Amino acid sequence: MLLNFVFMARRGELAARAPEFAYAGRMAAFFGSWIAASFGRRLEVRCDEMAVDAAGALDRHGVHTLLRDHRARGESTWHFYLANFRPLWTDSLAEGYHSENMCMVLWRRPPEGADATAFMAKKNCAEVSYELAHELLRQGGRKGAADAVNSVWSRHFSGDLPLVAYGKDHRRTSGAPEFLTLDASLL
Repeated sequence: MLLNFVFMARRGELAARAPEFAYAGRMAAFFGSWIAASFGRRLEVRCDEMAVDAAGALDRHGVHTLLRDHRARGESTWHFYLANFRPLWTDSLAEGYHSENMCMVLWRRPPEGADATAFMAKKNCAEVSYELAHELLRQGGRKGAADAVNSVWSRHFSGDLPLVAYGKDHRRTSGAPEFLTLDASLL
């Protein structure tokens, strides 16, 4: 199965957001390794860009935009949208959404002057791991999967359980992380 990460940005912002897209590409490759190690599944992983025009007040981008794109690209591919908007409705504890072969999270831009990698690891990569865990367990037919993922996620953000840190080599690290995930060993 192909897991295709799709980095969304306004058409005129793609060049300025190239460092974020580069991180998204490294993150996509990392998640190929993480999924194999944590869930025993080998997936082909890709990352590309999706340029969107600014949405007007009456035609806002939403999950329906992503579902339309998902159908056009092919529903047999698992699309994971790194979106420039949050879903209007979600039962996710992160600002994301998942359904069959389709996930999305709100991709947050690093603030000026911030350590961009540290910010994206904590705010974006971690939430991607949360949505991936939901969908991987759902695909595997695991009963109670949503409760299990939500329980681990809640422990991460109550301060009871640290996120799992990985370096550029995709191995766990105690140093500065390139990637952060929920602790899939507890699922």
